[in-house]
Amino acid sequence: MTDFEAIDALLAAARQEVPLPPAEERRALRQGLNLSRTQLATVLDVSPSTVGGWESGRDPSGQVREKYAYFLDKARAKLAAAEAKAETQDASAGEAVPAGEAVPADAVPASGEEHGDGRDSGGGSGSGDRADVRPDADQDDVEALSAPRACVLCGQPARHQVAGFPQHLDPAECGTAGPARPEKPAPRREPRPPATAGRRAPAGGGVKVVPVGRRLQTADTPDRIGSAVTAALAQHAGDVEAATAALVKRAIPDAMALLDDTRKGGRYDVVAHPWLPDILRKQTSRGADQVWEARPRWSRRELPPGEHEVTALDINGAYLSALKTHLPIGQLEHSTGDHHDRRRAGVHLVTPGEWEHDAYLPNPIGNRDEPGPLWVTEPTLRLMLRLSGPKYGLCDPPEIHESWTSGATEALLEKFRVVLKDARDRAIADGDEVTLEYVKAMYSKFVSTLGESNYNRELYRTDWMHLIRSQAFANLWWKAHRAYDEGLMVVRAMGTDELHVVGDWRAVFSEGRGVTEVKLKDVYTVGEAGAGAGT
Repeated sequence: MTDFEAIDALLAAARQEVPLPPAEERRALRQGLNLSRTQLATVLDVSPSTVGGWESGRDPSGQVREKYAYFLDKARAKLAAAEAKAETQDASAGEAVPAGEAVPADAVPASGEEHGDGRDSGGGSGSGDRADVRPDADQDDVEALSAPRACVLCGQPARHQVAGFPQHLDPAECGTAGPARPEKPAPRREPRPPATAGRRAPAGGGVKVVPVGRRLQTADTPDRIGSAVTAALAQHAGDVEAATAALVKRAIPDAMALLDDTRKGGRYDVVAHPWLPDILRKQTSRGADQVWEARPRWSRRELPPGEHEVTALDINGAYLSALKTHLPIGQLEHSTGDHHDRRRAGVHLVTPGEWEHDAYLPNPIGNRDEPGPLWVTEPTLRLMLRLSGPKYGLCDPPEIHESWTSGATEALLEKFRVVLKDARDRAIADGDEVTLEYVKAMYSKFVSTLGESNYNRELYRTDWMHLIRSQAFANLWWKAHRAYDEGLMVVRAMGTDELHVVGDWRAVFSEGRGVTEVKLKDVYTVGEAGAGAGT
C-alpha cells in the first residue's frame, strides 16, 4: 500500500464522534424511564459511577460513546411518544393540559428509585419499602435482607441493610426515631455540632450509622471561600500577600467548616474519631505506620540511542482530584481470605504479583525493595486488580491475606471536592491568586492533617489520609499509562504530580491549569546524537 493509499484508508476509517446532549438531559432521560444507573451501566458494560460521571459532564469515547448516544436517542423518542400519548388522552377526556406538564405513566420513578437530584437506588425496579429513602442518597449500598436482622440503631428487626449495616429505611419504624417530621413545609435543619473528643468511638465498636429515612435537604452551600477572601483583603487593606498568608494560616479550620457544610443532608455522619488497628498507628513517635502508599519514584533505566527532548509535566490539583475515592464510612473491621468486596474499602495485606514492565512503565506499588506481603490501600489494590484483569493483563492478581475494611462510598467527600474545584476554577478564570492559594492550602492541608496531627483534632482518619494519597499516586500511574498507550515515551513518574515524557504530549493531554489538564514544567535534553542515553 502506498502512502497515499494509506492516507485514503485512514480517512475512510475516520469517523466524527457522535454528539451527546447536555449532562442534565442525559440524567433526565434516564430518570424519565425509571432506570437506575446500575441498570444502564450493566447493558453498557461500565460501572454505575462511570454513568454518574457522564451525567455530571464527562464524555465517553469510542464504541461505548456510540452505544450511550443510541440509548439517549431511543430514550428521548420513547419519552416523547409517551408524552404525546398522555396529552392525547387528556385532551380526549376534556382536560386542558398545559404544554410540558404532562408526565407519562411509565416515566414516573417508582418510590425510592430515583429522586430529584439524580441519585439512584442501584437496583432494578422501585419498591414501596424505599419510599422514605433520603433524597440525596446513593442507593447502590442499600440491600433487602432475606430474613430480618436487628437494626444497629434500635435493635428491632429490620428488612434492609445499608453498607452492610442492618437498619430501618423509614425512621418512623426505627425505635430511635422521634415524631415524624412534616414534609411540607420543611422545617429548618439545625447545624450539626462540631466533632469533639467526646465523640471518639469506643475500642469495642463505635460505628455510627445514621438512619436513612427522609431527611431535609439544605440550601446551597454558602460561599465560605469567597466571603473569607473578601474579609481577609478588607482586614489587610488590600495587601495581597498579607491576606494570602492569613488565609493559608486558617486553611485547616476553614476546610473543616466547609466539610461540615457539604455533609449536611448526607446519609451518614462522618465517624470522626474511630478506633484504629495497630497497623494504622505509628510504630515510634517519629516513625510511620505499616501502610504502604505506593508513591512512585520511577525513572526509565535506558533510553534509545540518540538525543531526546524530554518534557516535564505538572499534574494539576492531584490531591483535589484524589478526594474522589472509595472511603470507609465507619470503623474498620477485620477479615481474612483472598476476597475483595468492591462495596467496602480500607487497607489490605497482600502479596503483589510480579511486575515485568519496569523498563517502560512504573510498578503500580511504587519503589519497594523488600519482597513479600505488605499492607496496601484500597486504591492501590484496585489498581493492581484492574491491571491483572483481562483488559490489561499486565501482571498476576495480588493475593489478599487479610483486610481491615468498612462499608464505603466514593461520594463521601464529593460535594466538598466540587465546591473546592469550582472555587479554584473561578480563581483561575479571574486571575485571583489569593483564592487560588487559599483553596490549595485547604485541600492539601486537609489531607495532610487527617492522621496523627495536632493541627486538626476534629477529624482523625489516618485510613482516609492513606487512601486519598494513594489515589493521587494511582491517578498519576494512569496518566503514565495513557501517555505510553498513546505512543509517548515515559521517562519519569514522581510523587503525585510529576510526569516526564518524550513526544508530542499536547496530542495526548490538554494544556492548562484545570484539574483535568497539565502544565508545562520544564523541557530538557538527554543523550547525545549517535550515542546511547540514560536518564
